Amino acid sequence: MKQNSTQQVSHHPNTLSVNGSRAFAWYALAGVVLLIDQLTKWYFHTNFELYETVPIIEPVLNWTLAYNYGAAFSFLADQSGWQKWFFAGLAMAMSLFLLIYLRKTPRKATVLNVGLALILGGAMGNLIDRVRLGKVVDFIHVHYADVWHYPIFNFADVGICVGVALVLIDMFLFEPKRSSRV
Repeated sequence: MKQNSTQQVSHHPNTLSVNGSRAFAWYALAGVVLLIDQLTKWYFHTNFELYETVPIIEPVLNWTLAYNYGAAFSFLADQSGWQKWFFAGLAMAMSLFLLIYLRKTPRKATVLNVGLALILGGAMGNLIDRVRLGKVVDFIHVHYADVWHYPIFNFADVGICVGVALVLIDMFLFEPKRSSRV
């Protein structure tokens, strides 16, 4: 029985299989990030007053409720409100792109897939806040005493940052090896 050329290519030993419908596992990881993000934000939003601080590890970590009306580091937070829809649209576009792209990434590219899933979960978490509340709930406050303060952030931001780091690691360390096999 003769196979068509697409079947022959997909069974070639050097061809990488894509996630396809198996991307569901990566969607599930994104869902876990989203769930943890939304539960932690709900807790702090409902149990803390704005800028209320609880020391966790003195003098470097507090829980502090803050709201971000902009993007990373409160970029454009002082604008008249258009930034809410701009950043929501950007997060929506990125989420849709990642939903599609995760189906097309190589199945064995685990570092890349984990990174993309973390970014997807984080982007969706902050998107939900922007649409539902008009602002992003932040609560992780890293600082050094009263000398230095990093901008307050949330679990979605952690997912996005770790995800970007993993995508970069994949891009520089693993992608060249995958490309040379095909």
